Amino acid sequence: MSIEQLELNPRIIKAVNNANIGVARDILKFSGPDLQRLTRLSASDVHHLQTAVAALFCKKTPVSALQLYRGECPEWDCGLRVSLGCPVLDGVLRGGLLPWGLTELAGPSGAGKSQLAMQLCLSVQYPVQYGGLGSGALYICTEDSFPIRRLKQLQNEQPSLRSDVPPDVVSSICFSDNIYVEHAADLGALMACVSQRVPVLLAQGRVRLLVVDSVAALFRSEFQADQGLERSRHLTAFATALHKLSASYQLPILCVNQVTDVMEGDSNHDAGPVDSKVVPALGMAWANQVMVRLMVTRLPGAVSMGTQSSARRRLEVVFAPHLARDSCLFGVWREGTRGCSNSILVLY
Repeated sequence: MSIEQLELNPRIIKAVNNANIGVARDILKFSGPDLQRLTRLSASDVHHLQTAVAALFCKKTPVSALQLYRGECPEWDCGLRVSLGCPVLDGVLRGGLLPWGLTELAGPSGAGKSQLAMQLCLSVQYPVQYGGLGSGALYICTEDSFPIRRLKQLQNEQPSLRSDVPPDVVSSICFSDNIYVEHAADLGALMACVSQRVPVLLAQGRVRLLVVDSVAALFRSEFQADQGLERSRHLTAFATALHKLSASYQLPILCVNQVTDVMEGDSNHDAGPVDSKVVPALGMAWANQVMVRLMVTRLPGAVSMGTQSSARRRLEVVFAPHLARDSCLFGVWREGTRGCSNSILVLY
């Protein structure tokens, strides 16, 4: 759009043209002092010019942080969440996973990462009023084979885990028919899956959740210690592809990540829990791509519920734009993962 089409004083338009700025969008490339120097206009005139151009390209009224905090802009929070299937776990996440963006779930082996990921694949299939999105999930494996037997057990135990959902609703969902599994043995296969096959499923409306388990496996195995820059480049390209999918299809993406030991005084220590000696793998190059970082850890002791017992585990929010740092204890049971409530006895 040319400058002449803006509702401005002809004197200002003439000064801008004399400075060889013929396109309105180019005004946004300069600071106020630079525009004053180029056009020889006053600070007040430059302010009017910038305001007119900004109004042209910014159709919505800017929203302040205070308005968001007071809840005065409900259109910025649709209220949708993907439930974890447990009120205790959902309480830590204020209802569950956001229906967009990259959420990282990091932790050591055996902490319960894949258990939570599979439970989300089932939960996303419930109707919206029961914490789901009414669609399926795509599970990309990069390490071990997909634990189909455990998924079948979780599916059969859904009436026990989701007692808040009417039995006829649970029985009407064919859970296993709506979970698509892909195996990626190398980075080329992973990128091909994300850039080619995933968009097809999303365009058909078959899935509304993407799980990558795990994101660190291939990036750790295919690059040597002296190839940090190359690894960061591929990692950024992968994260960019995920962000594009999430933005285009309103898709929540869960990336399971491994952990690495942290030395005292290491600058990456802030990337993990305060009292932890491990941090999520792949460093800051990956951490800067993640919107929400969750960590699970396996603790000493056990928890008991009825005749079942489980190792004691903890789910913790490390950082998130909408959550404070919080945590809760949970266990892995026959029917799935449950947070520790009054009905679960903690054994030390």
